[in-house]
Formats: sequence, structure tokens, C-alpha cells
Amino acid sequence: MGSRVGLLGLIAVTLASVLMMMSGRPLSAAALVEVTELLAHPDHYDHQVVTVSGRVTSFQLATNRDGQPAFGFLLQDTAGTVKVVGLGKADVREGDYVVVEGIFSRLRQAGRAIVYNEIKATSVQSMTKMNPDLVG
Repeated sequence: MGSRVGLLGLIAVTLASVLMMMSGRPLSAAALVEVTELLAHPDHYDHQVVTVSGRVTSFQLATNRDGQPAFGFLLQDTAGTVKVVGLGKADVREGDYVVVEGIFSRLRQAGRAIVYNEIKATSVQSMTKMNPDLVG
């Protein structure tokens, strides 16, 4: 199992690098972090810019209080899941493999509820649409 996780991490880093070169817009200096690492050390990454990759599940479109389009989904890697939210339109769909860059929050107050382990996305880029042959 360890070699599979290491191989998947290497593939994700390689795909993120290729995606960055093809998009012409570099991702920030934030290193690619595994979702498992975020969940294991949420205090370390709290309010920090992170870059993660994984598969989109439970994708939902919404509208915020100001009437702007918004989205949310769960990002799943080999061993964990984190919630991703953002404003605007995300050009992704259920099952896509993506690279997400954004601000990680260990917890935030949402009305009366507390939301744990969430990334407010500043960028969501689909690896699936880039080159489906590179993604399993």
C-alpha cells in the first residue's frame, strides 16, 4: 500500500507541474499537500494557502447571499476527504481529478454550525480535461 500511495503522490505532483506549464499560470509557491496530511495536522495548515489534488465527489452548484454563483464538493484522495468551496463557476464535474489551490480552515463558524477541514478555493483546475490518458 505504501508504494501505491507514494506512486500516486508522484503522479499528482507530476500532473500538477504539467498542468501549471500548460495553463501558462503558475500555481502559488504552496507545495502539493496530501489530504491525509491536512487532516493529520490541521493546526499546521490552518489559514494557510494549500495545493491539493484528488477526485471530485458530491459536486454542488449554489448561489451565495449576494446572488453570485458558488460551488462546493468533496475532494477525495487515496486516504482522506476534505470539503472545497468557492465562488464563481468551477469547470469540473463529478469524478474529475483536479488540483485545488486555496485557503485551508481547520474550522469556521457558518451560522450556528461549525464546518471543519475546508478549503476556500482560489483555483480549481481539472487534470481530467487536460489529458485523460494521464489520469487513471
